[in-house]
Amino acid sequence: MGKSVVKCDCNVLHEDVVKIYKKGFSQNKLLIDLSNFFQLLSDNTRIGILSILDDNEVCVSDIASILDMTKSAISHQLKVLKNAGFLSCQKRGKEIFYSFSNEYVKKIFELAVENLKVGSK
Repeated sequence: MGKSVVKCDCNVLHEDVVKIYKKGFSQNKLLIDLSNFFQLLSDNTRIGILSILDDNEVCVSDIASILDMTKSAISHQLKVLKNAGFLSCQKRGKEIFYSFSNEYVKKIFELAVENLKVGSK
């Protein structure tokens, strides 16, 4: 049995609600920043990296090996995540170890994973 589709067939305009949001909504910096934030999370490689770093501080070589990718490809994605403020790195000798630098991003990632686990039951 298919899911029913919910449609709004009314032609009523709730002007008080529209007025609150209409002014500058498309130019709202917060909306643009949110869109950019979620775009960063929309890449499979970056999600894989965040999954690996969720519980561990890991070096570039290990991430590349786990994801079966080149160090160059992983380094590029790590740079994107670091420039966005998601990750920090620490150099130890010749190795560079990455971890979450932003607890908010870590929490959003973990909540999304938990939501998907609950939703699949």
